[in-house]
Amino acid sequence: MPEKDKLIIGGKVFSSRLIIGTGKYKNLRDMVGCLKTSESEIVTVAVRRFNLLNMSKENNLITSIDWKNFWLLPNTAGAKTTEEAIRLAFLGRELSKRIGQEENNFVKLEVISDPKYLFPDPIGTLKAAEFLVKKGFIVLPYTNTDPMLAKHLEDVGCSTIMPLGSPIGSGQGIQNINNIQIIIENSKIPVIIDAGIGSPSEASLAMELGAQAVLINTAIAQAKNSIFMAKAMKLAVQAGRQAYLAGRIVPYKFAQSSSPLKGSDFLNLSKKEV
Repeated sequence: MPEKDKLIIGGKVFSSRLIIGTGKYKNLRDMVGCLKTSESEIVTVAVRRFNLLNMSKENNLITSIDWKNFWLLPNTAGAKTTEEAIRLAFLGRELSKRIGQEENNFVKLEVISDPKYLFPDPIGTLKAAEFLVKKGFIVLPYTNTDPMLAKHLEDVGCSTIMPLGSPIGSGQGIQNINNIQIIIENSKIPVIIDAGIGSPSEASLAMELGAQAVLINTAIAQAKNSIFMAKAMKLAVQAGRQAYLAGRIVPYKFAQSSSPLKGSDFLNLSKKEV
């Protein structure tokens, strides 16, 4: 991997392009083990899971992670309206300060009013993003695969675009490749595929398409062996990024010989000449 190939979000530089979620693990030990094995640098946590008034050792998820080695990405999961998302974003920023990351203004913005399919609310997301950017947040919005919405989010100052691969936790992989390619092509900020990735091959595909990173939770947390899957995802993301930088061959309709025709005259020699 080229030495200068780094992920840059809101001016902060990261080496890993694999972002890890903290939900759905069998236990805290598995979660911590997966964070270490994945070599991820960004960890996302749902703000609504914590009571900021009681940051004691009982708050195991926060206290079990060494925040000197990981950058917290608070997320507004559970917010059904713009107002709820904004409130959670401010609580998330306070959480970052409580763990010693004073300069951390990151927030993964989620506004989901649909309880069945869990699709992000485009209007609510855009409104919340515009407000939070003005308040100094580094906004990473979770969104549908809508190229025009992605452009609007970029225009209001978001630091990334995070289109879903497929519905949250579904493991269906990347469903709308054409739209994702358009979003990547038109974006001047990092595009991070969020939600739906179920296997390392799908993570690699996301990177091969030109995504700058992927966010994975359920595929690792719910795997039969989470630690093994965390390592597999790490390697898949690295391989996919390397393949993207290398540039794949142009596909042809018909077979193309891999051996040169030049020098094939010896096939016409007689047995005596051989």
